[in-house]
Amino acid sequence: MNALVSRASLAKRYAVLGIFSLLIWMVAWLTWLSPSEVLPKSVATGLAVAPMLPAALLALFRRPSAVFWGGIAALLYFCHAITELWTVPDTWPMPLVELLLSLWIIFAGNWDGLKAKLFKRGDT
Repeated sequence: MNALVSRASLAKRYAVLGIFSLLIWMVAWLTWLSPSEVLPKSVATGLAVAPMLPAALLALFRRPSAVFWGGIAALLYFCHAITELWTVPDTWPMPLVELLLSLWIIFAGNWDGLKAKLFKRGDT
């Protein structure tokens, strides 16, 4: 039975760690560190974590597609972080953390494919 259970690679585990870290960071950012001045805390936080929730739920159920959907959502968070860095430079540390976490998810989720493509062995 144990031979049938495939284990996720270390890179995929790091990507899942990044998914949950980004969710926790967004909740902390919009609830305690710098709450929205326009929207209530719960609405702003709910909108901020909504793109990553499907990936987190898939990861909780140990579905292999969690990393894929986390990477897609991380692209949205990457764009959000760049926009925040550009438009609200006074709060630069918070979007910088979001930017780094989104890049973490993207690269960790794609590392196995990048490694196979860049470091492939063989006689070409």
